[in-house]
Amino acid sequence: MQQFDLIATTVAGLGYDLVDVEKGDRGILRVYIDFSAADAAEKGLITVEDCATVSHQLSHVLTVENVAYERLEISSPGLDRPVRTLADFARFAGEECTVKLRVAFTGSANRKTYTGILQAPQGEKIGLEFESKDGPALLEFTLADLDKARLVPQVDFKKGKA
Repeated sequence: MQQFDLIATTVAGLGYDLVDVEKGDRGILRVYIDFSAADAAEKGLITVEDCATVSHQLSHVLTVENVAYERLEISSPGLDRPVRTLADFARFAGEECTVKLRVAFTGSANRKTYTGILQAPQGEKIGLEFESKDGPALLEFTLADLDKARLVPQVDFKKGKA
C-alpha cells in the first residue's frame, strides 16, 4: 500500500479527512487533517486533542508498516487551506480562493494565478469569478489544469469588540 493511501485509510478510520501529506527536512512527516464537510459544521475546528488522537494511531501504523520518518507532525490545514479535489471545490463554493494553473490559458497574457470567488463545479469544470481589467470575468478550469489552489484567509479583527 502506498504511503499516502496508508495514511488516508488510517485517518479516515478515525473519522477525519486527509488534506495533505508533506515530507520535510530531516525526516519530518507532516499530516494535515480536517473534518468532512458534513461533520465540520457540527464539530467546528480541528483541536489539539484531534491531532493527538491521529498522531497516536498513525505512529503505531507507520511503525508496523516500516515507514521511515524521524518526527510526525499532525496539524489542521490552517486558514489558507489547500483545495484539491472536486469535493473540496464544491464544499468551498462561494469562498475566496487563489488558483494557480499549470499553464497559462490562451489569451490570458501568460497569467497563471487568479484570486476570486469559487463557483460550484459543473461536472469536471470548476469556475472562479475574478475581477479582470475589463470587469468581472469567469475562469473555467479542470483539476488537470490546476497546479495548486488555496483559500484566502478571512480574518475579522473587529469581531467581539464594542
